[in-house]
Amino acid sequence: MLSYLLGLTRLILFILFISFFSILFYIVSLFWSKETTSRNALIFRDFIISILNSLLGIRLQIYGNPPVVQGLIVANHRSYFDPIIMLNHRQTFPVGKKEVESWPLIGYICKISGVIFVDRKDPESRQNTCESIKEALNQGHSVINFPEGTTHVLPTTIAFNYGSFAMATKIKAAVIPIAIDYKEKTDAFVDNDTFIPHFLKCFGKRTTEIKMTYFPPLYSDDVEYLLKTSKEMIDKELIRYREDWDNLAKED
Repeated sequence: MLSYLLGLTRLILFILFISFFSILFYIVSLFWSKETTSRNALIFRDFIISILNSLLGIRLQIYGNPPVVQGLIVANHRSYFDPIIMLNHRQTFPVGKKEVESWPLIGYICKISGVIFVDRKDPESRQNTCESIKEALNQGHSVINFPEGTTHVLPTTIAFNYGSFAMATKIKAAVIPIAIDYKEKTDAFVDNDTFIPHFLKCFGKRTTEIKMTYFPPLYSDDVEYLLKTSKEMIDKELIRYREDWDNLAKED
């Protein structure tokens, strides 16, 4: 019961917080140019994310150093919350599934702050996404992509999609692997989960413990090397995370 009340309180605060500042930003943006709105949207996004991490009880342990170069950031995928964690430490444009664009409040913030939406079942949408990634990288921005294309709770990654790695080699962009995982496996957003029940379950705990690792940038003209090396680095780290958590549980 206490966890439900905590989760519900956080959900209400989340809705009120996002609603107030989204409406405020929308009203103010009516007086700005498109360029000014786009620039300020990123500042607004970073402000929202920094507050949310505290509001929701996120306890994040980071390994490695955030990249100082722009490039294609590739990460394993557990939850809709993954990019929020990553964006709190580096200003990038994430690739997200098309359905999120229609979510109330969250969809609006995503649209104004550079999220690249993709319908992974639509070949034309995937191609358009590759072009959007290329454009963003060429402009000196970083892009977060989840090459697994879906979320899951398996101990290591599933097969990586090929397209974004191929795009990175064409424009000679750095590939920056990131591993991320949640202590509680039930925090993953999978199968037939819907947003509100999952939110209550995930953030009904006092803290949500997450580990994340930045790896050094990879440079190569070999797509297979970039894909394979990124996957192996992330898989190894996911196994280490779980071993660390399991060992702590035994000590307790």
